[in-house]
This record gives sequence, C-alpha cells and structure tokens, in this order.
Amino acid sequence: MASEAEKTFQRFAVFGDSSSSGAEINNKNFSKLCQDCGITDGKTVTSADVDTVFNKVKAKDAGTITFQQFTEAMKELSQKRFQGKSPDQGLQDIYQLMEGKNPATTSAARAGAADQHTDTSKYTCSHQECLDDSGKGKDKDAAGPEETTDNSGYGRDPKSAGTYDKKN
Repeated sequence: MASEAEKTFQRFAVFGDSSSSGAEINNKNFSKLCQDCGITDGKTVTSADVDTVFNKVKAKDAGTITFQQFTEAMKELSQKRFQGKSPDQGLQDIYQLMEGKNPATTSAARAGAADQHTDTSKYTCSHQECLDDSGKGKDKDAAGPEETTDNSGYGRDPKSAGTYDKKN
C-alpha cells in the first residue's frame, strides 16, 4: 500500500514543476494532494490544518518535505480525519484515499465576448425578448430592426410634416 502512496506522492510532487525529481513535495502540491484525494473534508481536516501539519514536519529552512516526512504528516492528518482509529489504521485509510489518484487539472471554459452577450438566461426584464434561444435577434425582417422614427418633418420636428409647401 505504501508503494502506491509513494507513486501518488511522486505524481503530485512533479505536478507543475518540471525541475522536480519527485523526491520532495512543496506546500502547494501537498495541499493539492490532500484536496484532490479527499483527505481534506472542510470539517475535521481543513486547508489550515494541512498547512500547519506541513510546516510542522518540514525542516526549518526547507520549503519541501520528503516522502518520510510526508508519512509523518499523513499520520497526523489521519488522527484528525479518522478519529478513534489507531495511527496505523488511520494511515492505511489515508493511503486508500490516495490510491491511483492523479493531480486534477481544471480548465475553465472561456466564453467569447459574443457568447456572454447573447446568453438570454443572464438577461433580465424586457431584454430577454430581444433575442431568441440561439442568441439571434428576433427582428421581423432579416434586413434589420424595424425603423420606428418619423422623419417626415423639417429637421427633427415631426409636427411640421407636410408644411414645407405651405411656407414657400
């Protein structure tokens, strides 16, 4: 079981760090391992607990921990996570959580500018009525929106419509 845990340790140790040999893991990747493997649950084991345990087992001047120090950290976290079990049984349970896990990568889907503006589910009030479900305009004509302004008068005044001949 420990060899499977060591493989998981190495996969997380090299995650995002091409210069890492996999023999030591930094705090960021240690936290990611605990999160991705389900060791942190937000109630009994929090991210603050993970950081505290990491800093407790590492050497004073080091920024990483070895697999042996990692095992000590896991024993301590297992006592918090699986209260009432022996340290060895808790460690085995932690290793079972880690079995076969890889660092999860999250890729946020980036919506284009047009997608953000044509998603009618995010519109409120009367603006929803401007677009159909596909994000296209609901114009009556394919040529464009209907002209609603009255340009029949002088300049901008529609009240004077038809009075040009009367004045001249």
